[in-house]
Amino acid sequence: MRLNLPTLASEDGAVTAEFAVVVPAVVLVLAMGLSAVQVGLTQLRATDAAADAARSLGRGDDAGTAAGRVARVLPGATMTSGAEGDLVCVRVEAVGGSGLAGVVPVSASSCAMGGGR
Repeated sequence: MRLNLPTLASEDGAVTAEFAVVVPAVVLVLAMGLSAVQVGLTQLRATDAAADAARSLGRGDDAGTAAGRVARVLPGATMTSGAEGDLVCVRVEAVGGSGLAGVVPVSASSCAMGGGR
């Protein structure tokens, strides 16, 4: 003998609804991870640009040449330089990237021995 029990409400579409809720969260986490990588790479480029510009100024090149080196490595970055004793120091500031990374400021400093004419 078979019992006919009342069935619960149909669960058709439940997986689709759960998937629709999870997908935006996964996309957001992925975007944040990629933005973090972009900020890290921009930080490395800023460090390289600051070191290159400091060495350039230490060799006796003018500030325009050093700024050109910074612009070549990290377009859109700003450079400030100054002397601290025998050292020539450069600070490079830029935006972390585009998208979510665009709100993160990035800066790097480097110094080199001056007077190398």
